[in-house]
Amino acid sequence: MARYELLNNITHKDLRVVTRFGREYGDDTGMVPAFPTEFAELQREYPIFFRKDREDGQWQAVALLGLDTKENLFLQGDRWNAAYLPGAMARGPFLIGFQEQRIDGELRREPVIHVDMDHPRIGTDDGERVFMPHGGNSAYLEHVSAVLRGIRDGVEAGRAMYAAFDAHGLIEPVKLDLQLDEHHRVSLDGLYGIDRERLATLDAAALHELHRAGYLEGAFLMLASLHNLRRLMAEKQRRLRGMENA
Repeated sequence: MARYELLNNITHKDLRVVTRFGREYGDDTGMVPAFPTEFAELQREYPIFFRKDREDGQWQAVALLGLDTKENLFLQGDRWNAAYLPGAMARGPFLIGFQEQRIDGELRREPVIHVDMDHPRIGTDDGERVFMPHGGNSAYLEHVSAVLRGIRDGVEAGRAMYAAFDAHGLIEPVKLDLQLDEHHRVSLDGLYGIDRERLATLDAAALHELHRAGYLEGAFLMLASLHNLRRLMAEKQRRLRGMENA
C-alpha cells in the first residue's frame, strides 16, 4: 500500500532513492504505461500498444517489456538494457498531485510532487540524494520533475489523441501468437494497435484533422514501434537457450 507525502526539503532532507534495477523494486513487469510525449523515444526500443482500462473503459497506451505478466526482458541483473527508460519507470517513487495555492490573490490548483514513503527504492543511506545538503533540489530531483511533467502532459494529450483514433476507427485488436522455437509458443491477448489499412484509406479531411492536432505522428510512431517485437523475441529465445544449457 502506497503512503504518499507532499515532498519538501525539510521533512525529506535526508531522503535518498535507489536508482539501480531489480525485481525487489517492482521492475519485473511485462508492460508499463506509455505516453504520447515519449512515443518518439519509446518506439526506438519498445513495441507500443493500446489496452482498455478495466475500470473506466478508456484507452491507455502501453510499452511492452516482456512476453509474460511478470517478465521484463530489458531487466538484466541490476541493469536496464535499453537506451531510453520509460517515464513510468523513471519517475520512481514520485508522482504529481495538485494543491490549491493562492497566487496573485487567486486560488489555483498547482501541480506538486508527492513521494511514496513505502516504496522499496526509498531510504536514507543508499541511492541518489533528493535534496542537496543546503536544501536545493538535486540533479536527480530535477530529472524526475521533468519526467513527471512529461507524464502529466502525456496523460492530457493521450485522452484526446486516443479518442480521435477511436472515432476514426483506427484502433483494432491485436492477437500476438509468437512461435519462439520448436517447444515454446507465446500468445498475448487484450492488446490493440493502429489499423494500418484503415489509416491508409482515410480521406484527406480526416488525415488533415489528425495531422493538425498532432496525432498523425503518434499513429505512425506506434506502427513503427512494432519492429521491436523481434527484439523481445530474440531476447526471450536467448534466455530459453540459457535455461536449456544450464
